[in-house]
Parts: sequence; structure tokens; C-alpha cells
Amino acid sequence: MATALITGGTGLVGMRLTKLLTEKGYAVTILTRDASEVKQKLTGVSYANWDIHKQTIDQDAIAKADHIIHLAGAGVADKRWSDKRKQEIVNSRTQSSALIVKALKEIPNNVKTVVSASAIGWYGADTPVSKQNGFTEDANADTAFLGQTCRLWEESIQPVEQLGKRLVKLRTGIVLSADGGALAKFKKPLKGFVAAILGDGKQVISWIHIDDLCRIYIAAIENETMSGAYNAVAPKPVTNKELTLSLARKMRDIFFIPIHIPSFALKIALGEMSIEVLKSATVSSQKIQSTGFAFSYPTIEEALAELIK
Repeated sequence: MATALITGGTGLVGMRLTKLLTEKGYAVTILTRDASEVKQKLTGVSYANWDIHKQTIDQDAIAKADHIIHLAGAGVADKRWSDKRKQEIVNSRTQSSALIVKALKEIPNNVKTVVSASAIGWYGADTPVSKQNGFTEDANADTAFLGQTCRLWEESIQPVEQLGKRLVKLRTGIVLSADGGALAKFKKPLKGFVAAILGDGKQVISWIHIDDLCRIYIAAIENETMSGAYNAVAPKPVTNKELTLSLARKMRDIFFIPIHIPSFALKIALGEMSIEVLKSATVSSQKIQSTGFAFSYPTIEEALAELIK
């Protein structure tokens, strides 16, 4: 039985991925700040300590791991982007990666694969070419905050390749899940029968159903031909307006009112983060599909049909 060691395993993606891995027969170890304080321990899952600030990690967890899945990082959309928060977003990613690299250097191990989260924040706003074909993995990182965060994130985990580990980096789109995250924020105004379209609503959202994302992580472990960066996005991106109205029809049939939230109001409410909310980024899924991966939810209609019940 192969063992997967997961950082960020108690988050939205980590919890779902853990379930799918255990169903496939993997042993899973989740790294956490204090294993003794985990309240909802999952059956068949073990917990081990790490501390990215002290740069310490459970040696047995590293020694027993066959694969490492690195999801840890402060939530980008959880708080307004003050200078302090921006530094926390970067440090939580780069320092945790540095700890993994350090552990793999210093602790005898049999780790074959490291799969690290990244994000489509790597890419800037759409260009005429990306609108037609989608951003591909060979594009340079954007110069804005999220682009540079993703660049530093990926660079910080890159040294594991020099240690003989196969490295896969998944640039993840907007994750849609019934258990929270982005979809919960889209659903909230609809409780009051309002379909809140952000700005002009024409900005393209490159999204992915959480189960397809988790299946890509598992594919990255099992498909030994995979290495480097892959966009983890569904094949059919949609505009903000299309997503919002599709969700409204699914939740409220015809009983909703579409309302555009002006860009200036979003800038006041969200500050610098509004740039990302209003940015159009069409991202290609061609590379991951070329590995033979088949999406269970390639369209927003199929995804929402499964998520909204």
C-alpha cells in the first residue's frame, strides 16, 4: 500500500483528496501544526506534526511516504490584501516548500513523487492569443502580485527535482465545490434571489470541479510520465455572467434578478484583490488532456448539476 503525505490536508481540497485516496487504497498521512488537537480525525488517516516557522517536521512521516502532495498555503481570498497579508500569502507557500526540500535532503526516504499546488494566478489578463487558444504552461509569470506569488511558489519547490524526485506542479483554476470555497460566495447573493454579476461580467473564469481536480492529483502520482507544470482547469471556461446565470437558473429557476456590481464598488470593497476578480484569464487544459486524463465535468452545466442538489 503506497503512502501519500499531504500538507494542507485539512483544507477544502485536502479533505476531498484524502477521501478519494483512501477509497483507492492509499494510506494517507496529513501534516498539521498539532496532531494532538485535530478534532475530526478521519478513519484510516494518520496525522503528523510540522511547523514551517521553526522548520521542523515529523521524520517518520517523511521516511514512510511514497508521495508528497503539497497543498499548504494561506487562503488568497480570505482577507483583504494588506502588505502584511500579502507577505503571509507568499511566506506560507515558500517557507513550507523550503521545509519539504530540507526534509527530503536530510531524512532518509523513498519519496518518488512531489505534487505541488500552484494557481492560474500565474497568468496575466487575457491577450488576443489567449482568448483564442488559452494560456499554456510555457507562458511567463505575470508581473502582478499573484503572478509573482505563483512564480516564487513554484521556484521554492523546484529543488526537489535535484534530489531525484519527480515534480508535478498543478496550476489550479477556480475550484467549485458543494462544501464551500468560491461557489459558496457565488451562491450567497442568490439566497436573496439576486444574481450578482461582477463588473460587466465578460471576464473569463477558468474553473474546475473539485473531484476533477483531485483526480488530477491522483493522476500526477500514478502517471510516471507526468512532470513539470500543468493547468488544472476544465476544458470549457465561462464568463462571470455565464457562471452566475447558470448557477441562478439551477438554484432559483426563473425567480432571480440579475444585478451588475459596478467595478468601482468592487475596487472599494476588495482593494487590490479586485484586479483578480475582474481579470479575464482563459487558460488551456490541453496539456493535461494530452496525458489521457478525461474530465468528469467538462462543462459548467455538468458541474453545477452535480454540485447543486
